Amino acid sequence: MLNLKETAIIIGAGPAGLTAAYELVTRTNIKPIVLEQSNKIGGISRTEVYKGNRIDIGGHRFFSKSKVVMDWWQHILPIQGQPSKDEKDIQDANLQKQIAQKLSENGPNPEKTDRVMLIRSRLSRIFFMRKFFNYPISLNWNTIASLGFFKIVKIGWTYMLIQIFPPKNIDSLEDFLISRFGKELYETFFKDYTEKVWGVPCSKISSEWGAQRIKGLSVTKTILHAIKAIFVKDKSISQESTETSLIEQFMYPKLGPGQLWETVTKIIIDKGGEVVFNAKVIGLKTENNKITEVSYTNNTTKTKEILNGNYVFSSMPVKHLIKSFGSIVPPNVKDVGQGLLYRDFITVGLLLNELKITDKNKKLISDNWIYIQESDVKLGRLQIFNNWSPYLVKEDDKVWIGLEYFCNKGDDLWEMDDDKFIEFAIEELHKIDIIHKDAVLDSTIIKVPKAYPAYFGTYDRFDEIKTFTDTFKNLFLIGRNGMHKYNNQDHSMLTAITSVNNILSGITTKDNIWSINVEKDYHEEK
Repeated sequence: MLNLKETAIIIGAGPAGLTAAYELVTRTNIKPIVLEQSNKIGGISRTEVYKGNRIDIGGHRFFSKSKVVMDWWQHILPIQGQPSKDEKDIQDANLQKQIAQKLSENGPNPEKTDRVMLIRSRLSRIFFMRKFFNYPISLNWNTIASLGFFKIVKIGWTYMLIQIFPPKNIDSLEDFLISRFGKELYETFFKDYTEKVWGVPCSKISSEWGAQRIKGLSVTKTILHAIKAIFVKDKSISQESTETSLIEQFMYPKLGPGQLWETVTKIIIDKGGEVVFNAKVIGLKTENNKITEVSYTNNTTKTKEILNGNYVFSSMPVKHLIKSFGSIVPPNVKDVGQGLLYRDFITVGLLLNELKITDKNKKLISDNWIYIQESDVKLGRLQIFNNWSPYLVKEDDKVWIGLEYFCNKGDDLWEMDDDKFIEFAIEELHKIDIIHKDAVLDSTIIKVPKAYPAYFGTYDRFDEIKTFTDTFKNLFLIGRNGMHKYNNQDHSMLTAITSVNNILSGITTKDNIWSINVEKDYHEEK
């Protein structure tokens, strides 16, 4: 254990920041103080609640190739029927009372409480030409009938060509996707959707995005997985031999992803950590290659506060972190920081009597989310919250969905009046025959700035920022926005865990933190 008087200042209460705080209060004597700019827990992994209906921002499958992360999640929220290891550690009297009451009423079965992980089936499909296609694309009768024989032949031919004559240089995301799937399959199922997500041509996006997000997926692996599935079913939750994009089940908190991070926050506070809301970091003071002070504005009291700390963990957007250093930032680093770009995100929640589209002999389609490939609408993805967890929906006989839009702050979509945007979203879903407009019962809208760090702008010079920030011995950049890497939840957590490991081990290099989501074992696709 380290000195009891040491303090860690953690910027951001998302998965990375809260994981770092949890690791510190459970493994060290370092006191974490978490500064969160908003008044909410979980970052983009939070759960929003609207009139008793819960919204998962962006959709979060709790699955990882990392056993450390899988065990970590289950340590906080056990899978149904398994006891929580942390139950005895939570001293919140009200929570303990609620748990005791539920156990008394329902018997000693933990699955009767809310503090559990559900095991959910995974299904994601592509909606294209007003038809459904499996994701990843599979060579079945539905695909052949929908695309046509000649299109299938062209897809197969261009894929074979790229295997025989692989490209010498892969500089852009377009190059990467064509090298992996062939030109025809890329243009049919990847090009338009990816450009809808990012707002720029795939030829302008770094190939590194593809290397991070779809490293393990290929046509060959998809075919081999389909053949293997006929004979062997991997029913384990770890699914260690399966590529992440091909997994068939995943864990999911009963009340949404925010439930896990709210539980983690209770543990952090109970063990002596602090979480400060409405705290916007505005400045960093440095001395001898260390950060000694973090200043922030308290948005509630409108006062400036200063904290001293031995360690600083930052999951705030790198663009703002660099600005917080003030005049000590070299001109080239300042230039790169100002040029970093982000993609923003809007979710429209719709409560419905029913969907117009259904699976055969079922009241509701089985998809967790649907990729909307149609070029005549701006809609990017559609979530069916009922299929993530039935407990996200207040009334069992209603359908609760999320329409996901990708945009830039300041553009027409972002600036549109909320009521008009909801009308626009309903009209789009009606246009592509997914709902009847008169089935809509209620609606809400949520806007999330800087949801996705972009792999264009000045990203190709990001090493200049990395070189600068790595000179500060007690500074650890963690998480998606903290590292400007398209990390998923598990990767963000691993950056925090590895940072704490480095402190405990006396490791000064940051290389093992930056390598997460580059090594295959840490990888998650799409």
